Amino acid sequence: MAQTTFAKALNTALADAMEADPSVVVFGEDVGRLGGVFRITDGLQARFGEQRCWDSPLAESGIIGTALGMAMNGLRPVVEMQFDAFAYPALEQIFSHVAKMRNRTRGKLSVPMVIRVPYAGGIGGVEHHCDSSESYYAHTPGLKVYTPATVQDAYTMLREAIDSDDPVVFFEPKKLYWSKAEAELEHTPQQGAAPNEGKAVVAREGTDATLIAYGPSVPTAMAAAQAAEAEGRSLEVVDLRSIVPLDDATMTASVRKTGRAVVIAETPGFASVASEITARVQERAFHSLRGPVLRVTGFDIPYPAPKLEEHFLPSVDRILDAVDSLQWED
Repeated sequence: MAQTTFAKALNTALADAMEADPSVVVFGEDVGRLGGVFRITDGLQARFGEQRCWDSPLAESGIIGTALGMAMNGLRPVVEMQFDAFAYPALEQIFSHVAKMRNRTRGKLSVPMVIRVPYAGGIGGVEHHCDSSESYYAHTPGLKVYTPATVQDAYTMLREAIDSDDPVVFFEPKKLYWSKAEAELEHTPQQGAAPNEGKAVVAREGTDATLIAYGPSVPTAMAAAQAAEAEGRSLEVVDLRSIVPLDDATMTASVRKTGRAVVIAETPGFASVASEITARVQERAFHSLRGPVLRVTGFDIPYPAPKLEEHFLPSVDRILDAVDSLQWED
């Protein structure tokens, strides 16, 4: 296996999907000739032509509405929302139509489309460029919500999202685009459910407490677990990978083993995915817990200016402080 970047893995996944299936089309703001703000679609228009990869008007609602019509008529569109908060004008289309179409037609119509959303912080961006908006989509029945944290998952999960016959909101952590690792960029389509769909993974084994994270928070959780090891504590890290569907079994089994849990996410904590994970763990592993499940999240404020970003985002120190406040006396 060769080393590649997270961004290149996504680019390769798109190219391979377009090569394998002529019904896959890619469009969005500046994704054609420019190759996207983050160059995730670089080279696709030159390789596949303007009929398969093109620049849309600056109209997110129109992008999603167009993709919905295409998906209902046999194509598999993959669209890009240029930045997380730029997608908000399209929420009515996504919530009222994309998410509900299969149910509204009693299964007669499926919506095989992927909405790519570069999201979260860590790049020194300004307002509207660093939101963690996953909770809105996770709350909407009819949508799948994926967020990879590794180079390998960037490739595999995007291929699986494109294969899905249901709409997938695919959240890409912007700060991980330039991360690099060895990855096997191959994909074998599966009949029915994809092999990794909705499956969490134990990214690091541990015995004393579980850190539950997804997307951009996974590397931070891994760094915190490594730092805790120097203090004599063994922390397990669960990478959820998929928010919807959510792998209750893997995270519950981990917490039952360790007896303690901290949920980590960049999103503001109130009424969030982190809140839901906390509730589900406490419902399912209550009798194994030695104390309450804690959360380390963004604060309940609009995303701050770049100079304050490091104070807003979950950090190793904030995670270790939460771990220290867990119940350690028997």
